[in-house]
Amino acid sequence: MSSINENPLYVFALLNLSIFCMEWISHISFFKYFGTALLVIIAGAFLANLGIIPTASNSIPLYDGIFTYLAPLSIFYLLLGVNLNSLKKAGLPMLTMFFLGAAGTAIGAFVGINILDGTAIFGDNNKAIAGMFTGTYIGGSVNFNALAIHYNMMEKGNIYAGAVAVDNIITTLWMVFCIAAPKILNVFRKNAIQKDEIVEKEIDINLDHVESDAENISPKSIGMLLFLGAATIFLSDLVAESLSNLNLEIPTILIVTTIALILAQFKSVSQLRGSKLLGLYSVYLFLIVIGAYCEIAAMSSIGVLAINLLFFAVILVVVHALFVFGIGMLLKYDNDLLAIASQANVGGSSTALALARSLNRKDLLLPGILVGSLGNGVGTYIAFIVAGLV
Repeated sequence: MSSINENPLYVFALLNLSIFCMEWISHISFFKYFGTALLVIIAGAFLANLGIIPTASNSIPLYDGIFTYLAPLSIFYLLLGVNLNSLKKAGLPMLTMFFLGAAGTAIGAFVGINILDGTAIFGDNNKAIAGMFTGTYIGGSVNFNALAIHYNMMEKGNIYAGAVAVDNIITTLWMVFCIAAPKILNVFRKNAIQKDEIVEKEIDINLDHVESDAENISPKSIGMLLFLGAATIFLSDLVAESLSNLNLEIPTILIVTTIALILAQFKSVSQLRGSKLLGLYSVYLFLIVIGAYCEIAAMSSIGVLAINLLFFAVILVVVHALFVFGIGMLLKYDNDLLAIASQANVGGSSTALALARSLNRKDLLLPGILVGSLGNGVGTYIAFIVAGLV
């Protein structure tokens, strides 16, 4: 008989109560600087590591459902309000920083392996580990598992479990870093920020920074939005499966994005009340589970190996950060764009969207999602190149 903390109703109730509490706390003076997005990640990690809700190592179907359905649904709903001009205005800088971030990730893997003497520490798993972490920090866990399957890492339980735990912890911490980094960098880049603001005025971007999250909604609009969301995910899965049978591997999330953008051009859809609220709450549920996957106990159980994996991952993301934030600042790109591009690399589309939403950068929602999806396509190829050269 399963324990109470694996009961999906119990876990779902606690997740929603936590989001309520974090939203309430975020309006208290001191915590206003953190924001709800960061607070829900911390809440998820806190509850999971205390054993109150499940962690990654004893994940429950509810978590899988949130990743499988709510993450793409959050993208769908938030894209219904996106103006296609946002891609034209922010697409090239985002694309530039994404590929610089990917280069930084690949180079970081080489640097990490050489600093730690990966052959001596990881042995025959040296190539696999370099490739897995390169892939996951260019496009996400899909790339991580593609390399793991190729090198049969699932059969090496302790190493694979340690790599997964380290990946989850670094991904969570990087989300926290990317939420905080723009605010910290703003202190040191006052002139650059003023310049960015002038540019934004010149090209007439409506960032909608002060837009309230509250919406007047009705059962009719919610019913239509839920229908459109469910139908889009269902249709996208069918299309992706059909294309796969024709040896055309198109990520489902790209199909979801395409359908959402097409629908968003129709006033009857874009004016439906409630899409922003549904999208935002879905993002919070996704983020709190991301926090729950930050599992400290899984690392401590495999000892020195976990420390070495953690050091390797930290070196990799530090080099990645130097490429994105160092070169990005030299190019005078704004801090929010740099953080979202980095998050698209490390966490993929869903976390890039969550970050853009938490930073109130409506103009960067679509570019962040698109480059995150691009990472799913190119990340595995780059990862195999790195693994072959290590």
